Amino acid sequence: QRGIWFFSSYPEVELETVTVNVTIQDFVADVVSELVFRNVQQVPKETMFIFPVDSNTVVDTFHATMGDSCIEAMLWEKEEAQKLCKAIPGMENLRYLQDQWDLWGRVFACFLGSLPANGEVTISLCYVQELPLQPDGAAQFCWPHELFPWIKYTSDFSHLSLPAGQVSSKEEMSKNLHFSISLKSARGVSHVAINSSHTPLQYTASDQTSAQVFLKSLPWMQDDLNLMVYYKGPHTLSAVVERRDPKAPPGSLLGHPVVMLTLMPNIPEVVPSRGHLGEFLFLMDCSLFQDAQVPLTSSAHPSICPQNTLLFLLKSLPLGCYFNIYSFGATFKAFYPQSVEYTQENLDSAVGRISSICPDLGGCDLLGLLRSIYSTPLLSGHPRQLFIFIQRKISSEEEAVMAEIYHYRDHHRCFCFPANRCVNFHLSQAIALETKGQCVCIHSRVDMTSKAVKCLQRALQPMASRISLHWDLPPGLEVSLIRKAPEMIFQGHQSSIYAQIHGQAQDAKVDEGAVTLQYYVGNQFFDYTLRFSLSPSSDDRLPVHRMALMHLLWERAWEGTSRTEDTCQSAVKSSLTLGVPSPFTSSVAVRMKHRDAWHGDSLPPDSSMLLSPSCNLVPCQLLWLRGFRPVLFKSTKFWMVQKCQLCLEMLGHKAPDTETLTQPSTYCKVVALQKANGSWALTTALASALGLSKADIEAQRPSEDVEPAVWATVLALVWLHKYKWKVPWSELLEAKACRWLQDQAEAQLDECLEAANSLLGCFVEPTVFRM
Repeated sequence: QRGIWFFSSYPEVELETVTVNVTIQDFVADVVSELVFRNVQQVPKETMFIFPVDSNTVVDTFHATMGDSCIEAMLWEKEEAQKLCKAIPGMENLRYLQDQWDLWGRVFACFLGSLPANGEVTISLCYVQELPLQPDGAAQFCWPHELFPWIKYTSDFSHLSLPAGQVSSKEEMSKNLHFSISLKSARGVSHVAINSSHTPLQYTASDQTSAQVFLKSLPWMQDDLNLMVYYKGPHTLSAVVERRDPKAPPGSLLGHPVVMLTLMPNIPEVVPSRGHLGEFLFLMDCSLFQDAQVPLTSSAHPSICPQNTLLFLLKSLPLGCYFNIYSFGATFKAFYPQSVEYTQENLDSAVGRISSICPDLGGCDLLGLLRSIYSTPLLSGHPRQLFIFIQRKISSEEEAVMAEIYHYRDHHRCFCFPANRCVNFHLSQAIALETKGQCVCIHSRVDMTSKAVKCLQRALQPMASRISLHWDLPPGLEVSLIRKAPEMIFQGHQSSIYAQIHGQAQDAKVDEGAVTLQYYVGNQFFDYTLRFSLSPSSDDRLPVHRMALMHLLWERAWEGTSRTEDTCQSAVKSSLTLGVPSPFTSSVAVRMKHRDAWHGDSLPPDSSMLLSPSCNLVPCQLLWLRGFRPVLFKSTKFWMVQKCQLCLEMLGHKAPDTETLTQPSTYCKVVALQKANGSWALTTALASALGLSKADIEAQRPSEDVEPAVWATVLALVWLHKYKWKVPWSELLEAKACRWLQDQAEAQLDECLEAANSLLGCFVEPTVFRM
């Protein structure tokens, strides 16, 4: 969900009228909007428009009209734009905004200048975005409440007393809202769910492949508009084919039809094959260890020790996966040159090296570490997932970090754990969202282990991997991918693929193609074939081409010098023609008289025009803000919850509960003895950790036919289960133990469980073995 905001130096600039036309095709939305603001004060106000730009959104049009002048944002070739920016007065204000504004992330900012008393400014804003998939299969479109006509809300509308014939502010406000939504899908539109009053869904095609709906009123109070679109048929795969631009030269991106595929693999909850393959990388900020230089399993506040968090994570991994551990500070170090297989030998080696991680309070080279990781090849059949524990702020490299994450977002998933009062929450949240992972803010290290293991449980859920696409097009046509299929797709997520269709069909009567999606979940193979029409949609704004071009331009930027000069020039021209920002271009805003206004259906005017008296340059640029509030949230509610929770933890801090702290220490001693396969050996160390003697344990073994390791594993499992309410992050460890026990022939589990309950003085049900 994304938000767009208008800001001014004072809150007296109010949004009066909103006109929005949204066209949604499967999982891409094209938005054309007009926003009218008014300065309700009797003095001029300096105003500015700012809105966030994430990696799934392309803003192609922005212009503001005030009086007889128009400010229009244009894209220019980067070097040319830099020359122009040197001539723009007030550019230093953007630099100040970059460092001082309280928001965070990549935004487009444009200073509009002084808005006269009672003056109006009309903003025209057009953008295209990929829509996220909801768990129930719906495509979700969001319009933030900040961009609804302004109203002074009271605490209770029922107490408003209005003269006869006078409408309420809310009714009057709704008259200034013109919000239409057009829906298209070859699968057919089933229904919509909107959190505001709207007209009934009206089909505009007999086969129900297109429909329209209008808003009748606003969402209640400060709610954002949330629109859920439900389509007919299976959700595994969808296709949108968009026609070529008839004005574009052959051979260019615009000169060919483009198809957008949305991959939504069906991932079963239960996988027949046991275990889960993957590559798990643990990235530890060395500053977390400054107060944690205690041996593993020590009783000195173990629950706040990141060493023990690593211990639980390592012990919870499944056999057959790969792993590595990195520590980073001013420099970074890896336990192994490359990820190693999860075996008993490698597990013992890693556990032994955890205590060697030294605190480092210098720099924070997360960027260098990520580049090093990304330079190592992916392991076939082992999806890569990163667990990033970070405490220090790395504001000077945030944009570069996000560029790396964006480039490899289809190759991995990140779980982020920002600590130290969430100073890195905004960056961590962006990394997690970009890779479809999760961000969990660690206010104190007391719950670090619990939250990390819960994320590991999610990381171990089934996912689609080894994804491939196979095309079947009529003779004479072929496909070239613009954005390739990802390495993996997780449960509840989708991925958008873009491709050009080249050539001329030999038989003009054949207007249908097919694509087959193939993937694995564990060792189970799945495939799904979709037949789609090759008769392209006729959207003049070419939203699918815009999204495809954005991905293509970023790929070309990453390929760097491997591309020819002609190719780069072609990329720049396409970027300027469609108004799609890219690494090759920059924004420049121009203030013109209406008679001189330029519109984005052609390339920008020559730079000499900008020197004419009828226009002047305006501060306008894509910026990376480094404030404290995440732009990715439409309101501050979540942020306030985080801050309040931290305050409650600090204010409610009490003296440590000796039993609570000692128990996890004993847990660590037991966990440290668990084998990679999930079993325990019958040793003196295990007996001591359980508070027993080895002689007592051996004496209570049900029979000589029971293997010592089976008996020891049942004892440890029962002990863990008994104290699970104190340390609730042992589910994965227990599950590993149960799987190992179930693989043992003639294990006599019922007799072992009865003896273990008697020896440990507890009563654990036999269902423990069926976790």
